[in-house]
Amino acid sequence: MRDAKGQYLFDVICHHLNLLEKDYFGIRYVDPDKQRHWLEFTKSIAKQIKSQPPFTMCLRVKFYPPDPAALKEEITRYLVFLQVKRDLYHGRLLCKTSDAALLAAYILQAEIGDHDPGKHPDGYSSKFQFFPKHSEKLERRIADIHKTELIGQSPETSELNFLQKAQRLETYGVDPHPCKDVSGSPAFLAFTPFGFTVLQGNRRIHFLKWEEVTKLKFEAKTFHIYANQTEDKKIILTYFAPTPDACKHLWKCGVENQSFFKLEKSSQVRTVSSSNLFFKGSRFRYSGKVAKEVMEQSAKIKRDPPEIHRHGMVPSRSCPSITHGPRLTSVPRTRRRAVHISIMEGLESLRDSAHSTPVRSVSHGDSFMSSRGHLADGGEASTSAVISDEAYSPSDSMLPTPVAEHGMENPLARHLNGAPCSIDGQESAAGTSKEGHAAEFSSGRRAVRMVRSRPSPPSDAEELNKFILSVLRLFLVTIGLLFALLLLLIMLTESDLDIAFLRDIRKTPEFQQFHFEYFCPLRRWFACKLRWMGGFLVSK
Repeated sequence: MRDAKGQYLFDVICHHLNLLEKDYFGIRYVDPDKQRHWLEFTKSIAKQIKSQPPFTMCLRVKFYPPDPAALKEEITRYLVFLQVKRDLYHGRLLCKTSDAALLAAYILQAEIGDHDPGKHPDGYSSKFQFFPKHSEKLERRIADIHKTELIGQSPETSELNFLQKAQRLETYGVDPHPCKDVSGSPAFLAFTPFGFTVLQGNRRIHFLKWEEVTKLKFEAKTFHIYANQTEDKKIILTYFAPTPDACKHLWKCGVENQSFFKLEKSSQVRTVSSSNLFFKGSRFRYSGKVAKEVMEQSAKIKRDPPEIHRHGMVPSRSCPSITHGPRLTSVPRTRRRAVHISIMEGLESLRDSAHSTPVRSVSHGDSFMSSRGHLADGGEASTSAVISDEAYSPSDSMLPTPVAEHGMENPLARHLNGAPCSIDGQESAAGTSKEGHAAEFSSGRRAVRMVRSRPSPPSDAEELNKFILSVLRLFLVTIGLLFALLLLLIMLTESDLDIAFLRDIRKTPEFQQFHFEYFCPLRRWFACKLRWMGGFLVSK
């Protein structure tokens, strides 16, 4: 088991969940430096995870389906629904207030069913948190939609409607990577089913379809995107990641997403290099199926749909979840909750790193309105501030997804497909104690400080040094190859191989002169030295 590859663990999890459309998912873990990684299925788990056991990792949607309605099985849509619901809560799925109310109402309908006055008194929607921030007006609108417009919808219908509404939003499938542009302004880079996108604040400032992106490469903390928007318009976008590891992770995510969504078949996948020079940089190859193959394989599924048990959902501390029936509890809306699904014993929930910062809204207007919420001193959220509806955005997230310290989480089991399993619906959990809040918000402040530090653009001298080093490397490699080819030629011509090409070379006067004047004396000298060394060793 120590040498087991990532594919083995992934297959065990998918078998436990009775999941066949598994190519949309992956296993994520965080290294000791709080950098996120996707577990590579072709490599040993022990060689990838550098932390000490017990290892923490989780199942996540890696490639968001472009059309969730086209998924063959309900179990797949349900897991995608949990992921997108989490994205909404963490401020990654930006939307208008009207769309936010409808999305939250779909979640209510899917998890607690039709409105029941006996179980759901006035203000019941305020007990649950669907977004980083709520307003009373939004809560009333959620309840109105749930009471009047969604009566009779089954959980699977509500989940599908939720996904179809979410997929039409610009930030559907966004897993933001915090970076800075060449001017030092913060930006978020992300890869969606439809292409590469750049977000600043709540605005999408760049969008490149996968067909337009020609190359992704990085060097240290610098990430480059090459694209051909038209035959005459070629662009290069440059951004700076917080660390070299974050930049490499960004590059790998881009390579995998482009291969998955752009290529027609997996046989077209090629090993890519992070540099234009073959002897420099990282090399990486996407190892899975592509989207078209996944859809074709899903169409061949003939089994009876597996049963999904949605009841018994227990609130947790970092992502919204709603209890069912008599387990409805009055949890303050400032408290974060999550759904934890146990995968296997010893597999704990993954905690996000500061590199998973949600997109924050900063402009005004109905589309994406900014929030005026503040953090109180001491790390606790200020509940006394009144947030006006005019300056309120339900998708505004103040903090990056936190990385909880050991002991802060209290994963609660739920049942999926009739068996207790451990899929964490949330990579992190905010503690209810003051220590938990302080750890979370101090992590957020460190992330904010990191984002505010301007990267120093490389100077002309540094660029010149890099160029000289590259030329020197190229020269040394060329000399080495020529020397190796010369040795190979000498070995072939001096051998006894009876090949016409070699016979012709041996008959030339130049070769005869080289053979008798240089090669033979050199060979005798080496033979003499070897005999001397042999005799010296024997005499010892």
